[in-house]
Amino acid sequence: MTITAHDTIVEEINIQASAECVFDALVEPEQRIQWWGVAGKFQATSMQSDLRPGGAWAMRGTAHGDKVFTIRGEYRVVERPRLLEFTWTKDDEPVTIVRFELTDVDGATTVRLTHSGLTERLRNSYQGWPWLLQLLRGHVESR
Repeated sequence: MTITAHDTIVEEINIQASAECVFDALVEPEQRIQWWGVAGKFQATSMQSDLRPGGAWAMRGTAHGDKVFTIRGEYRVVERPRLLEFTWTKDDEPVTIVRFELTDVDGATTVRLTHSGLTERLRNSYQGWPWLLQLLRGHVESR
């Protein structure tokens, strides 16, 4: 499901795993770099995380083979295992908000991602969320 408003992208996916497992894949640096991207296209190579409201996080990697990127932000809400919200900024872009809501029913988890505060240019460049959520699902379901 993709819902796009003027400044928001909303994606939803079902993952055959507990919300705890999905939450861990989102916040544990060693797991995040395992599933975030595909080598040669867009790949996270390191992540630092101070997982608490007000704590900073940063993820670095490469895009298109050799272009280095850094995405960073601050955790705003951390409610394990159902809610994760943080700021997101890449290079010199404006700060936006990413929110993951996890709903666990009988061991399967619905993940609802909302990325808000986007300019039109950013909304167009962050259309990769469905692809990243598929990578998340593949990672979590194979564990």
